[in-house]
Amino acid sequence: MNQTERLAKSIRDIPDFPKPGIIFKDITTLLQNPKTFKMALDALYARYKNQKIDKVVCVEARGFIFGSVLAYKLGAGLVLVRKKGKLPYNTYGITYALEYGKDTLQIHQDAVCVNEKILVVDDLLATGGTIAAVCRLLKKMKAKIVGVAFLIELTFLPGRKKLKNHPVFSLIKF
Repeated sequence: MNQTERLAKSIRDIPDFPKPGIIFKDITTLLQNPKTFKMALDALYARYKNQKIDKVVCVEARGFIFGSVLAYKLGAGLVLVRKKGKLPYNTYGITYALEYGKDTLQIHQDAVCVNEKILVVDDLLATGGTIAAVCRLLKKMKAKIVGVAFLIELTFLPGRKKLKNHPVFSLIKF
């Protein structure tokens, strides 16, 4: 069994969560096992270690887990993107469509500088709306997105299409 297969096997499926017909990919089983947690982060690090990343931008909440470790390993700064009202300083925000409604994400205005090399990290790529919104926000801030990385990609959903202008990497594909 190769590394990707081992990581995929470490993720638990939860049927009918959060609603009937959905099979939720529960990453807590990967995270609680020190070997698979390390394996996943080492693989993501290996992918980006030579790209001279200035900042790792991650989205709450599970993106923080992977983003913080990658920022540390890459010697990069860490930037948190949060839901509206959660950041204490001056922010830029972006509102985007959800399946049933809208949401707003915010970033501190001084979190990213013009032309900084940015790696955007989250745990899961599904429909792509959240990360596409983050990328639009970073583009307005004139940052250079050098990659968008995920632990998991649900390939039967159109997330990758919404990120077609950015290099996307997913460690595990379902």
